Amino acid sequence: MDECCGPSHPDGYDEVFDGRFAQRVARRYGARGLSRIERRLVEFLEEAGVRGATVLEIGGGVGEMQLELLARGATRTVNVELSNGYERDAERLLSEAGVADRVTRLVGLDVAVDPEAIEPADLVVLNRVVCCYPEAERLLTAAASRARRALVFSHPRRNWVIRSRVAIENRMHRRAQVDFRSYVHRPQAMREAVRRAGFEIRDERSGLAWCTVGAVRAL
Repeated sequence: MDECCGPSHPDGYDEVFDGRFAQRVARRYGARGLSRIERRLVEFLEEAGVRGATVLEIGGGVGEMQLELLARGATRTVNVELSNGYERDAERLLSEAGVADRVTRLVGLDVAVDPEAIEPADLVVLNRVVCCYPEAERLLTAAASRARRALVFSHPRRNWVIRSRVAIENRMHRRAQVDFRSYVHRPQAMREAVRRAGFEIRDERSGLAWCTVGAVRAL
């Protein structure tokens, strides 16, 4: 198995992605807006057509990308999350933005296990999520089955620096008896999973630590 994050049972996500983690994410978004990675993904989706679109975000945390997509014309969003630690801050952000009635948040549903439990959406987002799941290809295949028009995701670069850092983090989790692991999956395997699901990759960008991929459903 490759080394980016995943527990052997859903409770493991709550150990790491708890209320304090969510507060930090929400504060950072309030102070700085979207991260560079998030902006790249949103820009690709804007090119694919956000206005009037529905959005499904898998592992969307407090939902900052969804807020931005709604502001750019998306009609509704659905957030699927394995950890319930984000919900308080997510509800606050939705209330402040006045869009709570346009967002559905689902907790505890594993899309890779039961993709049919989620309604399809025009646009599907997985930001910094495949690194938190042991079977990235299975997750991306399931996510692609829910996407009518476009799919975007990000993943860590697979080099010795990132893999070494992740290995150290995983050892620390084991010593602390935290049931959570990170993974650095093979980029080509993830892209092939998206292609096999009927998508054409249109955009690929690499940063120091993270890569972004944008794909549209092939005609």
